[in-house]
Amino acid sequence: MNLRNKKVLIIGVASKRSIAASIAQVFSDNGAEIALTYQNEKLKSRVEDIASELSGNSIICPCDLAKDEDISNLKKFIQENWSDIDIIIHSAAFAPRELLNGDFVENITREGFQIAHDISSYSFAALAKEFNDIINENGSMITLSYLGSERVIKNYNVMGLAKASLEANVRYMSHSLGHKNIRVNGISAGPIKTLAASGISGFNEILKHVEDKSALKRNITTVEVANTALFLASQSSSAITGQIIYVDCGFNISGV
Repeated sequence: MNLRNKKVLIIGVASKRSIAASIAQVFSDNGAEIALTYQNEKLKSRVEDIASELSGNSIICPCDLAKDEDISNLKKFIQENWSDIDIIIHSAAFAPRELLNGDFVENITREGFQIAHDISSYSFAALAKEFNDIINENGSMITLSYLGSERVIKNYNVMGLAKASLEANVRYMSHSLGHKNIRVNGISAGPIKTLAASGISGFNEILKHVEDKSALKRNITTVEVANTALFLASQSSSAITGQIIYVDCGFNISGV
C-alpha cells in the first residue's frame, strides 16, 4: 500500500522487538516519513538505532506521555519539521509491575489505577486534543489494545481496565473527529513477547495457551500487526472508524 508523502508519528517504540518498531519499518517500506518518540534518555539510543534502519529520512523527539508539556512540545517539534501530520500511532501502555500479578482486588491501588489509565488510555485522547488541528484530512489515529480489555486474563489485572478505557476512547474519539474526516481505530493484538509483555507474570503460559486454542494454532508476529495498521492507515480502509480489529489468529472467538 502506498504511503508516499504521508507523515507518520509513532509513539511507544521501546526496542527493535516492539510492535511500534515493526510498524515503523513497514510504514517506512511503503513510503512514509517517520517520526519516533522516546520516553527518556535511557531509551534514546535504542530509538536512534531503529530510526537509522528506516528508509528515507526519519526524525526522533523525546516525549513522556505523563507530561502535558511534553505532548505540547512534541506538537511544536512536528510543526517545525513537517508543519502538519497524516497518521498517529499510539503504542504506549504502562502499569506498575507489582499490579501485574496475583489477585486483582488484593493488589489494586488508587495510584496504580491512575497511572495505568493515564499512560495507557488518557494519553491517546490527549494526543488527539493537541494534534487534531494539524492532522490532515483523511488522517488516521491508531492505538494498540489487547483481549484483556473484555476478558479476564491471568495477571493482566489493572491493564485490562485501562485497555477497556482505551477501546471506549477509540469510539468516542472517532465520533468527535469524524467530521474532519479523521478516522480512529484500534488493533487488539494477540500476545507477543515484547519488552512490555515481559512485565506480566506467567506470560509464557499465555503464549502457549493461545497457540493451543486459537483457530490458526499459532501466535502472531509483530509484522502481522504492522500490516493491519498499514491497512487502517491507508485509504483502503476509508470507511472504517471507531473499530477494534482483532489480530490474534482467531483466539478471541474461541470458547471452552
